This record gives sequence, C-alpha cells and structure tokens, in this order.
Amino acid sequence: MEPWPIVAWVLTLTFIADWLQTVQSRDFTEKDIIFLHPSTTPYPGGFKCFTCEEASDNYECNRWAPDLYCPKESKYCYTSHKLDWSGNTLSVTKSCAALEDCVATGCSELDHEGNKVCVACCEGNICNLPLPRNETDAIFATTSPLSGGQRTTLHPTMPLSFLISTLLVLSQG
Repeated sequence: MEPWPIVAWVLTLTFIADWLQTVQSRDFTEKDIIFLHPSTTPYPGGFKCFTCEEASDNYECNRWAPDLYCPKESKYCYTSHKLDWSGNTLSVTKSCAALEDCVATGCSELDHEGNKVCVACCEGNICNLPLPRNETDAIFATTSPLSGGQRTTLHPTMPLSFLISTLLVLSQG
C-alpha cells in the first residue's frame, strides 16, 4: 500500500480530533446564554414574589409558590404571617403588592384567641423568602425612592411612623 492514503487518513483524523476538542472546550459567553435562555420578563423591570394563600408554614408556601411574574402595577412583595401566642405559625400568605398594600406593616397585638399577625413588604426579586415574626422583621424594606421627584432612599429598619410621615409629605408635595 502506498504511503499517501495512510498520510491522508492520519491528517484527516488529526483535523477531526482538533476540531472536536475545539468545539467541546468552548465556554459559553453571556451572549450564548441569552440566546439559549431568552428572558421572558413580560415588561422591563419585571420581578417575582413568592405567592400563596393561607399556607400552613413558610416551607409549604415557598415550595409550592407558582413561578410567575408580578403584574406591572405591583412594585413590592407582601408577606402576612399569623402566629399563635407561643410563636408557632398558623398561616402564611404571600403575594405581589402595590404601595397601598404595604403601608400597614408591623405586628398586631394578640387577639382574643391569642394570635397575632405580622406583615412585611420588600422590594426586589423573590425578596419575601423569610417570615416576619416581630416588629424587627415586620418592616417595609425598599431600595429605591418612593417618588421620582424626591431622592430619599428609605433604610429597611426605619420605623413605620417615619415611613408614613414620609409618604404623607410626598403625597402633599
């Protein structure tokens, strides 16, 4: 057998091996990831919140929460946590919320059955993971200004009274 066909086969196999190695070792770029997994955000700035109605505990709420974007008019994530007198969870409700739904954060006093409800709101994608259990947790945490004209950023630990007075001032001006 002549040496040329053998050399041709060796060169062809070498070329194929080099080509396979090049293809397999290529890392994905950000552009590739965007192409393969396009964003399905229904509108710019779209976000998600854990959502459930009267779940038995936080795990059940977060585990079975539908993976849906919040409506455009919603800007925050809402959590309502009902506890018995000893601090055990009775129910959890989480949803997307508008600003009006978030002005009443905090914890209620124990009712005639010995239960209290703590409500918290937050701004950000799936930010309502934990449950509010006391006044320290039951807050309105926002990272962006509440009004386009006013450049005040509220710290998550600011008291509710300050938040309400700020909202009143912003609505009058």
